[in-house]
Amino acid sequence: MEAAPESLLDTYVPILIFALIVLGLIGALVTLSFVLGPAKPYKRKLAPYESGIIPEEPAVRRLSVRFYLTAMLFIIFDVEAVFFYPWAVLLRQLKWFGLIEMLVFIGILLIALAHIWKKGGLDWE
Repeated sequence: MEAAPESLLDTYVPILIFALIVLGLIGALVTLSFVLGPAKPYKRKLAPYESGIIPEEPAVRRLSVRFYLTAMLFIIFDVEAVFFYPWAVLLRQLKWFGLIEMLVFIGILLIALAHIWKKGGLDWE
């Protein structure tokens, strides 16, 4: 006797239950943080705490756009570097095609890096 095939609904019910539990937990944690967390700063909370030296300028200061550009460039090149691992694992199966494709990929990255360097994207000053 053959087993009856599962319906689509039976297959996705556990995922739906898991998603509802996760959403409920997120909602509960956010609600608890608003209810229990302090909302208004007070004098003691704003006092200096590490070295005891009262700061001469506010802690919130504007950062240069270069800081954000450097951070974004780091993230972009870091994420692209992730593609080297699967290539290295499958290099013997990919043979010459894989090597040429990776050389093209590295060439594009080097062209992008040279362009950013030429435009001054890596200058910190």
